[in-house]
Amino acid sequence: MELYQKTAAELSRLLQDKEITAVEVFNSFTERIDEVDPHLKVFITCTLDSALETAAAVDRRRMENEELHPLAGVPVAIKDNFCTEGIKTTCASKMLESYIPPYDAAVVEKLKRIGMPILGKTNMDEFAMGSSTENSAFFVTRNPWDLERVPGGSSGGSAAAVAAGMVPLALGSDTGGSIRQPAALCGITGLRPTYGRVSRYGLIAFASSLDQIGPLALNALDCSLLLEVIAGYDQRDSTSLPHEVPQYSAAAGRELEGVRIGLIEENISANFDPEIKFAVLKMAALLEENGARITEVSLPHTDYGLSAYYLIAPSEAASNLGRYDGVRYGYSADGDNIISLFSRTRGQGFGAEVKRRIMIGTYSLSAGYYDAYYLQAMKVRTLIRRDYEKAFQNFDILVGATTPTPAFKLGEKADDPLKMYLSDVCNITDALAGVPSLSIPAGLHSSGLPMGMQLTAAPLNEGLLFQAAAVLEKCSDSPPQQRTALNLTGRGEL
Repeated sequence: MELYQKTAAELSRLLQDKEITAVEVFNSFTERIDEVDPHLKVFITCTLDSALETAAAVDRRRMENEELHPLAGVPVAIKDNFCTEGIKTTCASKMLESYIPPYDAAVVEKLKRIGMPILGKTNMDEFAMGSSTENSAFFVTRNPWDLERVPGGSSGGSAAAVAAGMVPLALGSDTGGSIRQPAALCGITGLRPTYGRVSRYGLIAFASSLDQIGPLALNALDCSLLLEVIAGYDQRDSTSLPHEVPQYSAAAGRELEGVRIGLIEENISANFDPEIKFAVLKMAALLEENGARITEVSLPHTDYGLSAYYLIAPSEAASNLGRYDGVRYGYSADGDNIISLFSRTRGQGFGAEVKRRIMIGTYSLSAGYYDAYYLQAMKVRTLIRRDYEKAFQNFDILVGATTPTPAFKLGEKADDPLKMYLSDVCNITDALAGVPSLSIPAGLHSSGLPMGMQLTAAPLNEGLLFQAAAVLEKCSDSPPQQRTALNLTGRGEL
């Protein structure tokens, strides 16, 4: 097995035992990038020179028997909406195509501090607005399992990079499913942590009350290891939670005896692909066989979640994106006066989906409509949060599908925004409630495409999610890294 096919935990052990070097790991993954990225189009910016310097420094320190973090020398990729000092941060938008931040995001600081080589910045839907990574201003990213299908979005570049073996770990952001949905469509594991668990300092904002940074990996253990690195309080983020970071990776070995699991009725809907519904029920049965107690549960306001989200998120986006005016920074168009400068800059700098959401948000916040739209959506959000609070009085984990269908074809939903929005229908309510949610592989569809199952816990209970996911990986016929290997060698597209 090549180094690029190993999990982050396996690479960590080999590095700590000095059986391999960080430079050897770096070389394996960069060769893989050279081989497959021309087909998938994952990276907006590669940072291989600085990554090699980091790997070489880790090797020197390890040879001197310096105590290093377990993930030192393990490569990572980051979504291109995290600020990186001296390196372009574009948000996949013409508006920021030449923007070079003067500082690092909090999560980037943490990766650098422990010696994780950052291989590059991954493609995404522009300003994280989309579900397919087709809204990038630069190019479309393809799904490693089928080059004619989307990898999901908006963190599609990060998910495809992990699934295709270009990197063992990646970071994405999740506003309404942007980590979990691409994780499911690419057959990997992705976590949206509790809102406030990971600092948003240096994350270019889409919807500030919803945005959250999280890890993507091959399996639950790898995911937990990366969360341990990025989680924690940050005084620069006013929404950051002042709680200690537990050893999430320790949860991976615990049993499920007595754990109460609620099967969400709304997330195994009759409208979903029947194979996905069957896969979720099959995995729920595996949890029950391993000691968990399974009961169906309803989250009654789920049907209103999509409507509420697509009022709240665009409203916050309209406010956050008001700073891109052609004067302060970013793209600037020529204009005869200040009004034409603003309108031309924003008209040329933003793509169609970003404009659509800005207009929705501006309308819903405008005089005479605020109470009818935005305020009503916020009331629905409160009801949804209460649904979860009530459910967690009786259950430890809630489970359902991550997506209603496997990956759809490129262009299939591009001309129908509502159909595109519906691809996130399973992910919206968790985001509105601010609770942690983990997508894990749930086997292969008859089409040969991956399916995903979603596990959700009460705030700050990410450890429970890793615990359940690890049990499922252990008893599954096809653990995640073996399934992922299929897309590396078995489908023939690459």
